[in-house]
Amino acid sequence: MSENKSEIIVGGVVLAVAVGFIVYAAQAAGLSGATSSGYPLTASFRSLEGVSVGSDVRLAGVKIGAVTAIELNPKTFRADTEINVKTGIDIPDDSAIVISSEGLLGGNFVEIMPGGSPFNLESGAEIEDTQGSVSLISLLLKFVSGGDAAQ
Repeated sequence: MSENKSEIIVGGVVLAVAVGFIVYAAQAAGLSGATSSGYPLTASFRSLEGVSVGSDVRLAGVKIGAVTAIELNPKTFRADTEINVKTGIDIPDDSAIVISSEGLLGGNFVEIMPGGSPFNLESGAEIEDTQGSVSLISLLLKFVSGGDAAQ
C-alpha cells in the first residue's frame, strides 16, 4: 500500500508540473486570452520579411506591443501593417519604425525608434518613417560578389 501512495504522489507532482508548463508556455506565446489595452498605429513597409501577426513591437529592447494586422496594398505594393501599443506609452510623432533582427539565428521584430518631437502620435495615426527588413542572403551575396570584383 505504501508503494501505491508514493506512486500517486509522484504522479500528482508530474501532473502539476505539466499543467504549470502548459500555462507558462501559453502566457509566453501570448495565448493567455487577456487582451492588453492599447492603441493602434499603422505603417507601410517595403518588406516585412520575417514579421507576422503577433510579432513583438519593441522600444529600447522592451516589448511595448504586437503586430495585429498585415495586408498587401495592391496599389502601392507595400505591406500595410497595424500595430498595437500599450496604453501609457506615448510615441513622438516624428518617430521611425524599422524591422530589426534578433541576430543571425533569431527572428525579426518591429522596433520603434523614438523621435524628439513634443507632440505624440494619436490612436490610429500612421508612422511615416519606415525601414523594411534586410535580407541576410542578399547581403551575403553582395559581400561575396564584391569580394570577387576586387580580385
